[in-house]
Amino acid sequence: MSTTNLKNKLAFIIDLARNVGDYLYRSANKKKKICYKSEIDLVTQFDKKSQDLIVKPLAAKFSDFGILSEEDLNINLDAPIRWIIDPLDGTTNFAHGLPIWTISIALELEGEVVLGIVYDPTRKEMFSAIKDSGAFLNRKKIGVSKIKKLGQSLLVTGFPYDIRKA
Repeated sequence: MSTTNLKNKLAFIIDLARNVGDYLYRSANKKKKICYKSEIDLVTQFDKKSQDLIVKPLAAKFSDFGILSEEDLNINLDAPIRWIIDPLDGTTNFAHGLPIWTISIALELEGEVVLGIVYDPTRKEMFSAIKDSGAFLNRKKIGVSKIKKLGQSLLVTGFPYDIRKA
């Protein structure tokens, strides 16, 4: 797949993520219907709606691509090209009013991720990348720190999703 072709797909999912992000941002303070997929894995009506808002345009525009989405929606998983979607990454935070959640969309080509975005609507931050073309934050190129000493580095950690499996 050419770089131009990938850039066109990236532009499409950036617009899509922004639209879905606007919907979720406007919905963040609305009452949530919380259901549990497992003992600690919850889902809201906003997960399902944001999935629909992403999947329908992707399936219409790229009908021969597969789709793997966190909310139990799998289409044509054997396709050599497939979208990988988490329509509301951070549902627990979203459900409890903590503004730390994102939308994630990636494109996989024959088992290798070739582009992706992570959009944080609460901070208006769009992270994007195309394989071998660098990573960007709101269209500005970003990179890793040049600091080599651990003592001079900033480290960020988090707790595992299921502390019982740690």
